[in-house]
Amino acid sequence: MATSRPPQRSSLGLIVLYMLAEGPKHVYRIQKLIEQQGKDRVVNVRGRGSLYQTIDRLVRLGLVEVQETVRTEGRPDRIVYGITDSGREVAREWLREMLSTTGGEFPEFIAAVSLLFGLPPDEARAQLEVRAEKLAAELADAESVLRDYSQVPRLFLLEEEYRRAVTQAELAWVRGVVEDLREGRLIWSEEWLREVFVALHPPNDNEEGS
Repeated sequence: MATSRPPQRSSLGLIVLYMLAEGPKHVYRIQKLIEQQGKDRVVNVRGRGSLYQTIDRLVRLGLVEVQETVRTEGRPDRIVYGITDSGREVAREWLREMLSTTGGEFPEFIAAVSLLFGLPPDEARAQLEVRAEKLAAELADAESVLRDYSQVPRLFLLEEEYRRAVTQAELAWVRGVVEDLREGRLIWSEEWLREVFVALHPPNDNEEGS
């Protein structure tokens, strides 16, 4: 007998489910909590539209349901959503998977690094220098948050600790590549790239001509 596939996990969906696990809420309240708790720093929330799309998907999956519609004179109706028993189970399963799984994400930066040779070395270095400046600003921001909320229990600051650690590591790596480019330890040219391509892709005599 065929079994149904588990719902595809979603970072924003997970946060919405855990907020609804605390109690039913309307979308505006969820958005405000995301901002107040700093979760907009760890998930991509571009306006309330993305929240509506996520909640609609969770409703279709049976993980969230409409609890009631609040009508207030002079204001648009507000739909209050609640989590289902299935939603609680899926939220825990998503959390387990997200904590233990690696290699499932494909950031744009890694793809760009794999094609760094697509730009002349000086231009590649210039773009990485811009990235390093932005990373330094992000690192300063993360350190500022950790200082400002030093009295908050560490459990609620782990995402900022992780953000700081990852940003520190990436910044150090980017600065290292920039320095190697600046000093000529990492260099390439179109001619050299063609030679490498030929060396890595020798002609195959067994290939049929077109």
